[in-house]
Amino acid sequence: MEMPEKMLSLLVFAMVFVFGVSAKAMSPGPGKPVNNRPIIGILAQQVVDKAMDRFGKTYIPASYVKEMESGGSRVMPIRLNQTLPEYEKIFKTINGMLFIGGAVNLKTSDYARAAKAFYRLAVEANDAGEYFPIWGTCMGFQLLTVLVARENLLSNTTAENVALPLNLTAEAPSSRMFQGFSDELLKALSHENITGNFHHYGITEKAFRGNERLQQFFSILSTNIAENGAEFVSTMEGRKYPFYGVQWHPEVNRFQWNPKKNYPHSQNAASVSSSLATFFVNEARKSFHHFRDPEEERAALIYNYAPVYVGNISGYEQSYFF
Repeated sequence: MEMPEKMLSLLVFAMVFVFGVSAKAMSPGPGKPVNNRPIIGILAQQVVDKAMDRFGKTYIPASYVKEMESGGSRVMPIRLNQTLPEYEKIFKTINGMLFIGGAVNLKTSDYARAAKAFYRLAVEANDAGEYFPIWGTCMGFQLLTVLVARENLLSNTTAENVALPLNLTAEAPSSRMFQGFSDELLKALSHENITGNFHHYGITEKAFRGNERLQQFFSILSTNIAENGAEFVSTMEGRKYPFYGVQWHPEVNRFQWNPKKNYPHSQNAASVSSSLATFFVNEARKSFHHFRDPEEERAALIYNYAPVYVGNISGYEQSYFF
């Protein structure tokens, strides 16, 4: 039976409409491409605690690994004492860099030497039009100030085993770091004791603002008051470069549990940690460095190592040793 012409026209129109809507729904939306398989490189730290040196000479606390993984990234441990060509090769395979806390010399240690190499590579890459983020936590934050200022401006800003609210600056609400925070969470960050501090040295706001290189490179997003009354910079982000630093420890809010430590574990504290992990990993998604060999990639990841329980001898629950 032949279909009437009017009904045929309606059917064709319906098919075109449905197909058009479906095609539009399936087509990629506006915006830049992203890398949904990012790898964050975490630079290992030198063991300085004699209670842990029987496990290895360098280590990465598992809390930093979990923090990056929770944001949607994989982790590649980066060892110390490698050659510059080796670091240059590694740099081309990772999408972001994390400088963790610790206690070593920020000018002469193997940690400082390796970090300086990756910092230089990241600056050069960003200057060339690539996107490569760096995050520094506690001593990693301090190291970033030394690398940028080209001198050590640290002084006694002890805030040991204490959770504090941040004294946010006028630049904080419009910053990249806090752009994903709700008004409620940003208010909690500035009113509740949800940033864990475990440091003896830092950079005072006066010293920071008195250094032209630091002033031009970083925006101060928050400050805090040390035990001796000194006002120190506690959060910063690069004005031009995607480099970020916190003097406090967002990773402890969800992944460290020593009852003798003032680790913030409230719902808002966990949300701050989660939001910052997601933010930094999303920054790493803008980098398209990658391994060319899948087998080489698998062999480089943290999954090839087993964490050791050290909760009975340190403030960490677990650490990876190398």
